[in-house]
Amino acid sequence: MNLSQHGINQTLHRLYLQVDCKVNILTPYNTIEQNISNQVIIAENIIVGKVPNTYYNLEGFNGQQALELVE
Repeated sequence: MNLSQHGINQTLHRLYLQVDCKVNILTPYNTIEQNISNQVIIAENIIVGKVPNTYYNLEGFNGQQALELVE
């Protein structure tokens, strides 16, 4: 499962299936055994939340600086 931000109050949700196979490759003179692994996406959805009336990107500010900016 993979969750990532996808806009304001939206989350991109992906569900993967891990497929692991052991295959035998037959040739006229030899048999080769090989392991194959792959991820297959089986579902993808954007979960939408309520969008706020205002938005502040306060990354890099400490609590006191953020309060002074908002006031």
